[in-house]
Amino acid sequence: MLNRIFSPLTTAAPSRRGFLKLSAGTAGGLLIGLHLPGSASTAEAAAPEGMIQPFVHVLPDNTVVVLSKHLDKGQGVATGLATLVADEMDAGWAQVRAEFAPADAALYKNLFFGAQGTGGSTAIANSFMQYRTAGAAARSMLVQAAAKAWSVPASEIAVSAGRISHPSGKSATFGEMAGLAAAEAVPAEPRLKTPEEWVYIGKSFKRVDTASKSTGAAGVYGMDQRFGNMLTAVLARPPRFGSKVASVDDSAARAIAGVVDVITVPSGVAVLANGTWQAMQGRDALSVTWDDSAAEIRSTAEMEAELAELTGKPGTAAEGSADAEPLLAGAARVIEADYMFPFLAHAPMEPLDITVLYDGSSATFWTGSQFQTTDQVISAGILGLTPDKVAINTLWAGGSFGRRAQPDSHYFAEAALIAKARHEAGHAPQPLKIVWTREDDIRGGYYRPMVAHKVKVGLDEAGRITGWQHRIAGKSIMKGTGFEAFAVKNGIDDTMVEGVHGTTYGIPGFQLEAHMTSTPVPVLWWRSVGHTHTAYVMETMIDRIARETGADPVAFRESLIKDDPRKLAVLRLAAEKAGWGTPLPEGRYRGVAVHTSFNSHVAEVAEISFREDGTVKVEKVVCAVDCGIPINPDNIRAQVEGAVGYGLGAVLRNEITLTNGEVDQSNFDTYLPLRMSDMPVIEVHIIPSEEAPTGIGEPGTPPIGPAVANAIAAARGDYVTVLPFSKHGLA
Repeated sequence: MLNRIFSPLTTAAPSRRGFLKLSAGTAGGLLIGLHLPGSASTAEAAAPEGMIQPFVHVLPDNTVVVLSKHLDKGQGVATGLATLVADEMDAGWAQVRAEFAPADAALYKNLFFGAQGTGGSTAIANSFMQYRTAGAAARSMLVQAAAKAWSVPASEIAVSAGRISHPSGKSATFGEMAGLAAAEAVPAEPRLKTPEEWVYIGKSFKRVDTASKSTGAAGVYGMDQRFGNMLTAVLARPPRFGSKVASVDDSAARAIAGVVDVITVPSGVAVLANGTWQAMQGRDALSVTWDDSAAEIRSTAEMEAELAELTGKPGTAAEGSADAEPLLAGAARVIEADYMFPFLAHAPMEPLDITVLYDGSSATFWTGSQFQTTDQVISAGILGLTPDKVAINTLWAGGSFGRRAQPDSHYFAEAALIAKARHEAGHAPQPLKIVWTREDDIRGGYYRPMVAHKVKVGLDEAGRITGWQHRIAGKSIMKGTGFEAFAVKNGIDDTMVEGVHGTTYGIPGFQLEAHMTSTPVPVLWWRSVGHTHTAYVMETMIDRIARETGADPVAFRESLIKDDPRKLAVLRLAAEKAGWGTPLPEGRYRGVAVHTSFNSHVAEVAEISFREDGTVKVEKVVCAVDCGIPINPDNIRAQVEGAVGYGLGAVLRNEITLTNGEVDQSNFDTYLPLRMSDMPVIEVHIIPSEEAPTGIGEPGTPPIGPAVANAIAAARGDYVTVLPFSKHGLA
């Protein structure tokens, strides 16, 4: 669900001649006089001229820097926000650069969260008017400055591709006019363009991070960070979740050349060295005794049995639930199914890493921070500082899928604890980088929860649904965190039941209950969170009812969502583009799924075949998407394609299993990613819309699993209810 490059522009409030402080409010209004954190003198020395706003910097060299308040972890949000500003400013795309804003919730909060953070596919949705307003205000001030400098009416001035001009022949670049523009009054309600005037919004063009990522530019990712005199740390972490360090013999580790320190923290034992390899060698030499008294010692089968047992019992009722029992008792027919979903690792290409410099009075972190406010507050508390003394330089992240969105900021906490211990031991301040290996991350959590569902559906003689009882059991992501107060309602974690609770399928007698379990295994949101399992259950159950009553799966869905026009539209478009109802080549089968998540609607039709060994091959996926105004269609397609691949890899083979509490998987040889040979041909069709933009980073993931499962059912007649597919010889 629920960013910064290290440079003078992102760590300080540039104090320049005519310095402007401007922030766009939640309703498009402008808030004046808010202060950016940091030392003004640093930026003043770096660039004495220019127009500076929290969201937009216009530099003397004519560069327009757009500060993204959101982490870009590959989803393209930095490009999207730059697009909004560039369009309203009439900047030239070549002059636009994206950087990340500093950690400052007063200026850069997510308007949906109330704190600075990225998640829930909210980045563009909460920033759409904010960044457009900032761009429009900057344009207006540039025009006013030019009008005064040239003694001409502002109405006669034109702006195009980063140049201001007048019919008299006078012209200037943004950079040449920026110093004067900074002295202009901030317009209370700058005029925003109408859709007919947009130059960039709704068009496809190159992303702002393409060149740097393609060429391997230094400093793009946290793993790239290098500082003189930097120490690197890796941690020996407990083999079981909930274990603690009982004792440590670090003599052999300290004897290894390059190892400079060994520090015990609550999460394990850190070995600090002059390089990553030396730190890893030192860690291997440690002798650690673990206290397992509070650890998870069960194996996967035992944990699954607990969840399955719970779904057979009444749970906490979700708000608005009906009583389905009498309806089921009086049904002509009852369809019942049990589902089991495994723990899933996020497995981004860049595992967690973080660099910290702490001197006792202030701290600076470099990493792909996803929840800046939480990370800042928690690390400040550990270090005994006020949050304003903690700077976070957010870097591009090599993936996340939810892994960096941590309610407990655990990797920030580790870095802060180790840096504090070094300081208290009298060591001089020096940069400290903590690295998680792939094995550390896959074995050390955090995971998409293991979840079980039990569904009973009653049908009348005509095959119409008369009642639906739905029970879910699993560990809550939110319980026990700072998010519990608003995310756990009536005793149920919203993220556990989203996608089932509030369904727009017209189902009478709908009853939803949940059980929230407890285990030391840490869980976290995973790309599309609860929708990863709820969409699978809803869409395979709907499909099963249709097939078992002789109804066409698309037509049956249409009858149930006739009052949800946007969802209905994507279903019909995907079916049309996939040729639903037309003959397929021999050995090919189709399945369909449609789901709404993060306020976006996605339908997918999967076309499959079977290899000689019986495994399934997804040949083609046709997607239809309604995510409101499409800011950059090419990026939308890329996100949906990636979401399909990510979700497909999960349902085919992905699972985290435990044996006596220890994780069995460790790297991509045992936690198998999607292979290139598994990737289907993907078509993405975007519905034109004038609705406000909604999420796109996650909504493409939930429908792919059930669409493929429904295609398998079309071929074989049975539905896969225990994931992944590899458990059934299908992958």
